[in-house]
Amino acid sequence: MASSKGEATTTKPSRVPMARPGFGSKGQKIRLLTNHFKVGMTNSDGYFFHYSVALNYEDGNPVEAKGIGRKILDKVQQTYALELAGKDFAYDGEKSLFTIGALPHNKLEFTVVLEDLSSSSRSTTLGGSLEGSPGEADKKRSKRQPRSKAYKVVIKYAAKIPMQAITNALRGQDCEQYQEAVRVLDIVLRQHAAKRGCLIVRQSFFHDEPRNFTDLGGGVSGCKGFHSSFRATQGGLSLNMDASTTMIVKPGPVVDFLLANQNARDPYQIDWSKAKKMLKSLRIKASPSNREYKITGLTEKPCKEQTFTLKQKSGNGMAGEEKEVELTVYEYFTYHRHIPLNYSGDFPCINVGKPKHPTFIPLELCHLVSLQRYTKALSNLQRASLVEKSRQKPQERMRTLSDALKTSNYKADPLLGSAGISISDQFTQVEGRILPTPKLKVGRDQDLFPRNGRWNFNQKQLVEPSKLERWAVVNFSARCDVRKLCMDLQRCGQQKGISINKPFDHIFEENPQFRRNPAPVRVEKMLEAVKSKLPSPPQFLLCILPERKNSDLYGPWKRRNLSDLGIVTQCIAPTKINDQYLTNVLLKINAKLGGMNSFLAMELSPVLPQISKVPTIIIGMDVSHGSPGRADVPSIAAVVSSRQWPLISRYRAAVRTQSPKLEMIDSLYKKVSDTQDDGLIRELLVDFYSSSNKVKPEHIIIFRDGVSESQFNQVINIELDQIIEACNHLDENWFPKFTVVVAQKNHHTKFFQTNSPDNVLPGTVIDNAICHPKNNDFYMCAHAGPIGTTRPTHYHVLHDEIGFSADDMQELVHSLSYVYQRSTTAISVVAPICYAHLAAAQMSQFIKFDELSETSSSHGGLTAVGGAPVLALPRLHRNVRSSMFFC
Repeated sequence: MASSKGEATTTKPSRVPMARPGFGSKGQKIRLLTNHFKVGMTNSDGYFFHYSVALNYEDGNPVEAKGIGRKILDKVQQTYALELAGKDFAYDGEKSLFTIGALPHNKLEFTVVLEDLSSSSRSTTLGGSLEGSPGEADKKRSKRQPRSKAYKVVIKYAAKIPMQAITNALRGQDCEQYQEAVRVLDIVLRQHAAKRGCLIVRQSFFHDEPRNFTDLGGGVSGCKGFHSSFRATQGGLSLNMDASTTMIVKPGPVVDFLLANQNARDPYQIDWSKAKKMLKSLRIKASPSNREYKITGLTEKPCKEQTFTLKQKSGNGMAGEEKEVELTVYEYFTYHRHIPLNYSGDFPCINVGKPKHPTFIPLELCHLVSLQRYTKALSNLQRASLVEKSRQKPQERMRTLSDALKTSNYKADPLLGSAGISISDQFTQVEGRILPTPKLKVGRDQDLFPRNGRWNFNQKQLVEPSKLERWAVVNFSARCDVRKLCMDLQRCGQQKGISINKPFDHIFEENPQFRRNPAPVRVEKMLEAVKSKLPSPPQFLLCILPERKNSDLYGPWKRRNLSDLGIVTQCIAPTKINDQYLTNVLLKINAKLGGMNSFLAMELSPVLPQISKVPTIIIGMDVSHGSPGRADVPSIAAVVSSRQWPLISRYRAAVRTQSPKLEMIDSLYKKVSDTQDDGLIRELLVDFYSSSNKVKPEHIIIFRDGVSESQFNQVINIELDQIIEACNHLDENWFPKFTVVVAQKNHHTKFFQTNSPDNVLPGTVIDNAICHPKNNDFYMCAHAGPIGTTRPTHYHVLHDEIGFSADDMQELVHSLSYVYQRSTTAISVVAPICYAHLAAAQMSQFIKFDELSETSSSHGGLTAVGGAPVLALPRLHRNVRSSMFFC
C-alpha cells in the first residue's frame, strides 16, 4: 500500500490554494477604514526589463563590500546618462536592476571611479597602522588607488516582465509573473527610501531622526519607521502602509554603548571578550578625521602596550631615508598626533583593519554611527519597554501613517511616474461584520454571555472542576507567606467548585546552601527532599519561583516532573496575590488536572453540523525556533488535537525537535518499519479514537501557524501528504475529509472605526475589498484591544474537502477564540494554534538548560534530520501525556 502511494505522489497534480466559495453575510454590518491606499495604474501595457548586475574591481575581483553597490550604480547613472538613454532604474542593492522599457543594448559595460571610499580597502603597514598615520596617504596614492577607486560594472539583460501580470492577478487569474512584477514595485520603494538615507529592513524604512528614537536600556534604542508594500486585493492594487519599529544600537561614543550594554559603572568593569563579540561589524566614525570604518575586532593588549611599526623619513628633503620605529598606539596619538587620550591607555584599541593589515584606533576616538540594527536577543525588560513604547492608539496610528505617506512623497518618484502609478492619500473604506458572541456553559448548568470579548467567574463555578487531593508546595527562595497562599487557594477553589484538600503539612523550602548551585542541581535537591518526606508521589506540585519569567529553574523543573516523574506542576512567581490572580492560577491547574473551566454551548448542540454530526478532530500546528543568532538550537514542532468528540475545547499535544530554522514540520508521518509509524499525527489520532468512544474522525480540520504565502503550497502538498500517509498507515480503507487553514499574525493590515477613536469590536470579520482577488481569505478581530491598535489575524482557507460556507468557517474560527482555558477573554487567534505555541515553548525549556552530551546519553539523544544531528526531546511520562500540561 505504502509503495503504490509513494509512486502515486510523483505523478499526481499538486494542490493549489482554493478559490473563495462566496462571502459571509452573518453579523451586524459596520463601515471601517483600513491602512491600504488605492494604487492607480495607467501603463499596464508596458514591460519591466530585468538586468543582472556584476560589480568588479579593475583587477577582475568581485566587489563584496555590502552597501557600496548603490553608490557605484548612482555614479553609473550620473556619468553615463546618454548611454543609458536617460533611463531611470530600480536597483535592489545587490545583483538585479529593473527599468521600464529596454536599455539601448542587451549588455552594457562601464567603468566608474568613486572619490571617497570606506576604510575597508585602505592600505596599512604590515605591522599594524593607525588611522591617519604619516606616510599612509602617500602609499595609498602610489600603490592602491586604482584598485580601491575604480570599478567595472557589467549590466546584462535577463528577462522582461509584463505589467499586464498585475492586472491579470487583480482579475483573479493565476499569473506566475505577478510576484515578479510586484517585487519590482517594492524594489522601487526600497530605492526611494535608500536615496533619502533610510535604514532599510526588508520593506520597512527608518529615518535618522532623533525624535524617532526611544531608549530601551542596555545601549539599545527602538527606532520608529514605517512598512510599505504593494498588495493585490479585490479592490485593485493597494499600498499597505503601517507603523513599524526596529532595534538599533544607540549612536555615540563606543565606550558609552559598552557601559550601558553590560550595565557597568566604569570601563574597568567591561568584559572585553563580550565587547568584542558585540562590536564586531558595527560601523564607527573616528575623530578627528571623521572617517567611517567597520570594526573587525579589538586588540588583545591595552593601548599603552599595543605596538606597531611607524615608517618615518630621516634626514631632510626628498632624499631622506625611511626608518622604522616601534611605537605604542598611545605614544603615537599623544606625542606624534598631539591628541590627548584621557582614558583609552588602559583599554583595548579598536581594530578596523584586515587580519594581515590591522589598523588601530584608541577607544575614546570612536563613535558608533546612527541607524545600525541591533540583532541580538532582547532582555525581558527591553522587550517590555519596546512593546510599551511602540504602541499607538488607532487615531495616533492613522495620523502617523498619513504623515508618513505625505513625507514619503511617492508622487515625485520618477520610476513610479513612468510606470503610470499613482497612490491615493485616503484610507480605503471596507465593510466589516460583527459576529454574534458565542454563549458559554459554566458550572451548575449556567449560561455565561461574554461582553466585549470578556467574562469572569464571579459567583460562578467551573463547568468540570477537578479534585486536588494529594499535593505539596515547594518554594525556591521566594519571599511570600506560603501558608496564607495555600489557604487563599483552597478558599478560592471552593468558590469555583474545585475540591482542594489541605496540602501536605511540610512546605518544602529550599535549603539556603543550595541557592548558588546550577539550576538542575537545585531542582534535584528539592525533588529528593519531596521524595524523602512524602509517602507516595503527589498528584500535583505547586512550585514558587523566586523571579518571574525566564527563571533558569523553570526548564529543569518542568522536565523532571513531566518527563521523568509524571507529576502535574504549576509554577508561580507571585508579586500581588488577590482573588483575580488566584482564579487565573486555578484555571490553569484545573485544565492541567483534566478539568474544564467552560465550554461553548454550541458543543452540545448541532449549530455547526460539519462538527457536531460527523466525528471531527481539530488540529493546531506550530513550529518554534531558537532566538536570533542561535543556529545550533533545534526548532520545535508542536501539534495539538481535540479529544472527546463532540467537544472542541479539550486538547492534547505531541512535540518533536527538528533541524534549526526549518519551518515545515517533517515528523507528522515517520515510518520506522512497515508496521510502525512514530510520527506526531498517529499519536494524536490514536488518542482521539480512545477518548471519543472508539470512533475515527471523518473530518480533520487543520489550523497552521507561522507560514508565509510563499510556503502555502508546501503546507497543502508536503505537510498534508504526510498527514494522509499517517491516516493510511493506520487504516488504508479510511478516507477522512481535510480542511486546511493558515493563520497569520505577522502582517501589516489594521482596521479603524470611522466614527469612534476606539479599536474595532471583538468578533469583527472582513472578507471583502482588501482581501485576495481570488483566494479564500478573511481577517478576524476576535479579541478586545484595550491598548494599542488591534492586530487582526489573517486566515487563509487553503484546502476544504469538508465544504464549509464562508459563514460557517468564520463562525468556527470565531468560536475557537473562546475555548482557551487559560483566560477569561476571547483570544486573537484560534485556541489550537495558541496551545501548539505554548506546548512548543514549554518543551523548548526542556532542552534550553541541558548539556548536549548529558541529554544525548540519557534520552536517546540525537536524531538525524536531513543528515544533520538534532537533539531529541525526552518523551512525556504516560501519566501526563494526554493532559493539557501546556496550559
